[in-house]
Amino acid sequence: MVSPHTTLLQHYQAIVTLSAQMLDKAREQQWDDLVALGEQYRDAVERLRALGPLDDNQRNARRELLTHILDNDANIRQLVSPELDRLSHLLGSFKRQRSVLQAYYSSVRPR
Repeated sequence: MVSPHTTLLQHYQAIVTLSAQMLDKAREQQWDDLVALGEQYRDAVERLRALGPLDDNQRNARRELLTHILDNDANIRQLVSPELDRLSHLLGSFKRQRSVLQAYYSSVRPR
C-alpha cells in the first residue's frame, strides 16, 4: 500500500521533473512548449495543496526536492529574462507605431 506521504513526495518529484523539462525548453528557446509545461507545473503545484503534512524525515526529503525546483526556477528565469525584455521592446515599438499611425490618420481624415 502506498502511504499518503509517499504520494506527496511523488508529487514533488513530478514537479522536479516538470521544472527540469521546462529548463530544457528554455535552453532550447522553445517558448510555446515552455508555456505549456508551465501550465502543467502550475496544476501540479495546485494539487499539492490538497495533500497532507509530512513528518520530519519526509520534510528533509522534500527539502532536497524543493532545492532542485528552486534551482531550476532560477535558471529558467535567467534564460527567459532576455526574451521577455525583447518582447517588451517589441510591444513598446508596436504601441509607438500605432500612436503615430493614429495621429497621422486623424490629421488626414476629412472633417
